Amino acid sequence: MINEFKNYFSDIKLRGNIYLMLIWRFTLVMLIFSVCRVLFYLFNTDFFANVTLSSFLRMMAGGLWFDTSALIYTNLLYLFIYLLPFTFRYNRWVEKTLKYLYVITNSIAIGANLADIIYFRFTLRRTTSTLFSEFKHESNFGSLIPKFIADYWYIFLIWVALTAVLVIFYGKVKPIKKGKGFKYHFVYGLNGLVLMLFFATLMVGGMRGGFRHSTRPITLSNAGQYVSEPLEAAIVLNTPFAIYRTLGKKSLHKVDFYSSKEELNSIYTPVHHPQTADSLKRMNVVIFILESFGREYIGAYNTHLRDSLGYKGFTPFLDSLINHSLWYRYAFGNGRKSIDGMPSVLASIPMFVEPYFLTSYSTNKINSIASLLRSEGYHTAYFHGAPNGSMGFQAFANVAGFEEYYGMTEYNNPDDFDGMWGIWDEEFFQFFAKTINGFKQPFCAALFSVSSHHPFKIPERYQGKFPKGTLPIHQCIAYTDYSLKRFFQTASKMDWFKNTLFVITADHPNQSQFKEYQSSAGAFSVPLLFYTPNGSLAGRKEELAQQIDIMPSVLGYLNYNKPFVAFGRNLFDKESKPFVVNYTNNSYQLYMDDYVMVFDGNQTKGLYSYKSDILMKENLKDKLPDVVEKMEHFLKAVIQQYNSRMIEDKLTQVD
Repeated sequence: MINEFKNYFSDIKLRGNIYLMLIWRFTLVMLIFSVCRVLFYLFNTDFFANVTLSSFLRMMAGGLWFDTSALIYTNLLYLFIYLLPFTFRYNRWVEKTLKYLYVITNSIAIGANLADIIYFRFTLRRTTSTLFSEFKHESNFGSLIPKFIADYWYIFLIWVALTAVLVIFYGKVKPIKKGKGFKYHFVYGLNGLVLMLFFATLMVGGMRGGFRHSTRPITLSNAGQYVSEPLEAAIVLNTPFAIYRTLGKKSLHKVDFYSSKEELNSIYTPVHHPQTADSLKRMNVVIFILESFGREYIGAYNTHLRDSLGYKGFTPFLDSLINHSLWYRYAFGNGRKSIDGMPSVLASIPMFVEPYFLTSYSTNKINSIASLLRSEGYHTAYFHGAPNGSMGFQAFANVAGFEEYYGMTEYNNPDDFDGMWGIWDEEFFQFFAKTINGFKQPFCAALFSVSSHHPFKIPERYQGKFPKGTLPIHQCIAYTDYSLKRFFQTASKMDWFKNTLFVITADHPNQSQFKEYQSSAGAFSVPLLFYTPNGSLAGRKEELAQQIDIMPSVLGYLNYNKPFVAFGRNLFDKESKPFVVNYTNNSYQLYMDDYVMVFDGNQTKGLYSYKSDILMKENLKDKLPDVVEKMEHFLKAVIQQYNSRMIEDKLTQVD
């Protein structure tokens, strides 16, 4: 059958150089991957009832980024050999061997894509590398494949047909070899070396999903940028990409510390059932997530260091604002990366084991402060001065329910680009104020700053204006603090300002000078404050608080009265038990009362006083067994709830 097709198309052959041939063969597989995407949708339309033609075309276009990355990985050896600047690549036997390599590797990739057409119905997600661990102990795995082929023969026939297309059209562009002799080979090799470096650069960009310094390699969560609902991310993605991007990643495992659901929920549940008869306060909400703004840099948090260590803070404006705010002395982050901060603050999802953005669960359905307030008529928007798509923030904002995204593209003035990460904070904060001034009230807007980051630069016009301190980041902190001051000066003159709840925190700390912030606990120390212009919120709180408390606390303050899932607590609920949980060095850290417990998932490794024993030197595990038992009891419930809800895609289930 294949030979008949070959004879039919035998007169359709093009001649070109070897690079044209490579482009043709890569484009051929890209087209087949797009066909697989269309088939994936057509066979599973029941799951995508809200997909329109325009949204589908958007997903098809977005999918090209993921296909490019997956196919470069799939064809890495093939491309590498063909790009070597030597004439042996024209050898008939080399060409034949490479053809087999091309067909076999790409047909396997196509097969994986097609298999997910069926498997998706059972998992509601693209298959990831966890499949290998799930079936590694199955002795009958080999027999499952023939059974799959028999049951879903039509998928097998589609795979045969697409593989046939791959074989038939593989040689439609034939390379032309010209010239002989030493001079030819020398010039040929030199040109080939230049072109190899050029194509290698394109390949690196293709695998990463972009070339910008501020762009993280694309992962599963980036598919959220092109969808309206999290489930639709499966259309945008392809299975080989999902497998490659999760290889070597730590995965969550179901645990059964508590066999009874009732017992588990009685100890800890992320489901919030607000009990309020009051009507919703239709206040605006503005959330600042300040890049690298650790507690160490903020004067109001460190008055105890001034006399003994000559401490000087770098945030005069924030210090003054804190005096008129409700702020938490012992506030902690739930991760150590920027990509941890956004889910923690806006969706009350902490980082356990791996950053949420990078896990196979990043396409789960979630609720967030934006999606829940949006259902109450709020206008929602997210602001990040970096190039659009940077860090995967735009994708997450879309999945989290933000109606609008404002990045470097919307700012639309490259003159204010800092040359590395994005728009300078001062200019972007002003843009933020003026843009939300045009929003219909009530609105919920969040901003993630960019300037207080390596390489720790500030605008040239401010050289010498801010104290440099002892660490490179110090003058950047002072600059962003000044930018925050300018924002409040501008916003305070606008009509919406007085009816607004402001929340200010950081994504994570950064460089550290003082020992207090160099322990495992200190490394997560961030500010957390709530400010209302009418002065209704004020005072210093000594109790524990964390980033994942922000979402339920804001909703609680606004009298939101519908059930929702959030792993943090409502800080305004006096009945809720203060705790903090984060993950570092392959262990969980649980803070309760005056203690922090280190738990590796199986047993407690240490118990310390995070207040009096700053450096966590004295292990109290054996001295306080009752405290260990109590904290371990609680933490196991948190872990079980988190793992189960992630794995089962129940981050919005409230029953």
